Amino acid sequence: MSLAESIDELLPQTQCTRCGYDGCAPYAAAIASHRTEINRCPPGGETTIDALAALLSRQRLPLDPDCGVTTSAVVAVIDESRCIGCTKCLPPCPVDAIVGAARRMHTVLNDLCTGCELCIAPCPVDCITLVPRAQLGRPSPEPSANANRQRFHAHNTRIERLAAERAALLDVKKRAARPA
Repeated sequence: MSLAESIDELLPQTQCTRCGYDGCAPYAAAIASHRTEINRCPPGGETTIDALAALLSRQRLPLDPDCGVTTSAVVAVIDESRCIGCTKCLPPCPVDAIVGAARRMHTVLNDLCTGCELCIAPCPVDCITLVPRAQLGRPSPEPSANANRQRFHAHNTRIERLAAERAALLDVKKRAARPA
């Protein structure tokens, strides 16, 4: 296992991008190559910083306040009465924890939500909020880092496949439209 992979194993895999990188693996690679510090993961908090410091024999640092603050585990909740079914929350969810169809109410699968916050900004009606996982009516366990990583890779693979299919379709249409 490479150093970057060992570092990635210690990260919570929320894929929240608060560290300034496009996910946990790019952040791990940046740490491994000494391009960034070990204190940029708010979801991992002090526990992750301590683990990274021990693994890398680096000095423990306080969480970088520019990246946010550590909070209890949270999940996104969609206010059903305000959701307009625009689907703008679906693409940014790195683990496909939001389900719904166009012009229909969407919902968050609590057992899969990492609390990354990436669905909040694109919502045009501000119907998505974060609530502590502990306050859910039905107790919902926090997803494991490994499960989050697998869902993130599946999400990215699906997005790449759809983009390739669209590009191939456009190529076929362009060729068909050319005069012979």
